[in-house]
Amino acid sequence: MTDATVWTIIAALGLGTYLSRFAFLGLIGDRPLPPWLLRHLRYTGVAVLPGLVAPLLVWPEATGGELDPLRLLAAAVALGVGVWRKDVVVAAVAGALVMGLGSWLLA
Repeated sequence: MTDATVWTIIAALGLGTYLSRFAFLGLIGDRPLPPWLLRHLRYTGVAVLPGLVAPLLVWPEATGGELDPLRLLAAAVALGVGVWRKDVVVAAVAGALVMGLGSWLLA
């Protein structure tokens, strides 16, 4: 690719990002959203977070894309603690502790 192509793509992506955010903030930011849209937006984080975490869990770069039982155990512990305590921070800390302790024991 030429430099011009790369910069054109970067500019187009930046403009697209700006316009998609401006649609919510600039055009309808001062008006209340309808209840049906608010109900759907409530699930955005719940939908995005697994999409970010799942590839790191199933195909971790550290293991060359192979499944890692320790990562699966840490994810299961984090999920269990999250369901039990209803606290994302405590769940993340529990998963990190299992991952750290497991790495230390297996090293």
